[in-house]
Amino acid sequence: MHPRPSPIAASLYTLRDLNVDVVIMHGPHGCCFRTGRLLEGDGVRVLTTAMAENDFIFGASEKLEETLKKANEMFHPKLVGIVGTCASMIIGEDLKEAAQNVDIDAVVLPVESHGGFGEGDNTEGAIAVLEVASEYDVISKEEAGRQIEMLKLATEIEKTRGMAQGDYIKPNFGDSKEKIAKLIIEKIKEGKNVAFVLNAKKETAYLFSDVLNVDYSSILNNPSSDNKSNKPMIIANLDENIGLPRIRDHAKNIKKCLSSENIAIDYITGGLDEYPVSPRKCEEFLKNKDVDLVIVAGVPHALKIEDLDVESIAITDGPRLVEPLRNLGYNHVVAELDAHSKTLGTEKIVDSDFGVMLRTAIEWEKND
Repeated sequence: MHPRPSPIAASLYTLRDLNVDVVIMHGPHGCCFRTGRLLEGDGVRVLTTAMAENDFIFGASEKLEETLKKANEMFHPKLVGIVGTCASMIIGEDLKEAAQNVDIDAVVLPVESHGGFGEGDNTEGAIAVLEVASEYDVISKEEAGRQIEMLKLATEIEKTRGMAQGDYIKPNFGDSKEKIAKLIIEKIKEGKNVAFVLNAKKETAYLFSDVLNVDYSSILNNPSSDNKSNKPMIIANLDENIGLPRIRDHAKNIKKCLSSENIAIDYITGGLDEYPVSPRKCEEFLKNKDVDLVIVAGVPHALKIEDLDVESIAITDGPRLVEPLRNLGYNHVVAELDAHSKTLGTEKIVDSDFGVMLRTAIEWEKND
């Protein structure tokens, strides 16, 4: 009942993850403008054909061809994506024909998605890109198939455990970050076993991995010992050998940042695009460990916290996910805001509000 991300935006982000140079949106100039502007910060040039009222009646294939020519002259791209919108797709514009009519060296991917594409799920737009990318040999059919399977599982998770369950969910900004930070620090000081789980997707991992990038040595029971029995455990979906090119780079970059701070990952559950299935490995791993507190950051509703007999904290980027996470069994929920906008264009871990709060609370403990 409440607004959800559209297939058009998902198409744009997936083209970005394929490292396209230019995206042309075939529709009105205001269509998905915020996503387009954000992607400029990630190095993608986003253009529009700026369809107007007459174009809705008579068509705008010439506008698309002219925009494609202009993009080629301005940016000399190697890979271009053309994304349909509600306006162009409803009147039946042929994106493929327009691309064929323009003689340029770049590979052009015509993606016929729109706001109500398929079942209207945002993942439908990403699937459309993957299918076209496979058809044009930008990625293999096997990789496209694996990606599509992950996206379908992600949709199922959102519809059964997330904010796409059908009913209206009132936004909620979660528990006090100061209170939860103090809770984590108290557990560590008491010698309890604490596990941080990163189960994030795409570039948002740069923000959610900030909670892993914290030095707890000053509050450990025996900070001078090399064998810190209550040092927090780190579990993460940061396999750098899985996913589209940009996604693999995100995992490499985050691991490099953590390594530079001498922070080791104890167990890797999968890649950043495997967030719908990587929790299964995490759950099995945790069941064999004596853990008192689990903190899950990124897409915590993909992990079956109800199957783990442990105190738990979820860190999410969706105010509308706070109540569903509590209903799943999380004892505490922390909400981060604007994860996408804070992480576009970066190659390093960025400060999260909760990560900053954790570091601040540790300084308070040191100064007491």
